[in-house]
Amino acid sequence: MATKPTKKLDTFPNPQPARDFRIHMQIPEFTCLCPLTGQPDFATFVLDYIPDKTCVELKSLKLYMWSYRNEGAFHEAVTNKILDDLVAATRPRFMRLTAKWYVRGGIFTNVVVEHRKKGWKPAPRVELDDFPAESNTRG
Repeated sequence: MATKPTKKLDTFPNPQPARDFRIHMQIPEFTCLCPLTGQPDFATFVLDYIPDKTCVELKSLKLYMWSYRNEGAFHEAVTNKILDDLVAATRPRFMRLTAKWYVRGGIFTNVVVEHRKKGWKPAPRVELDDFPAESNTRG
C-alpha cells in the first residue's frame, strides 16, 4: 500500500515524563500553495518542544506536513494551524514552531508561534564553561 498524506498525528508515551527535556526537529521540505496566486511556497519548519505525557511520532508528522502540499494557505495561518494541531495531539508542556519561509517578492518571512501549558514554568537554564577560568596567580 502506498504512503499517502494525512492530517492524523500519532503519538507515543513520553519515555521520561518526570523530566523536562527538549525535542528539536527540523523539517526542511514543507510546501503549500499561495492562496492568492496558487504558486508553491516553500519553508523550513523548526519544532522545539518539551513533552508532557506523549511525543509526536515522526512518520505521522512527515505525512501530516506533506498533507499541506496542495493546499492554499497564508504563512501566518498555516504556521498557527500546525502548532494548534500538534498541541492538540501531544498536549506538551511547551512548544515552539518556527516557519522560515523562502523568499517571495524579495521578502523572507519567519513566523514563530508558541504554546505553554498553564502553570508550567521552565527550570532555570544552566550555563557551563567549557574550560575553567585561568588563574592570574603563580605559586
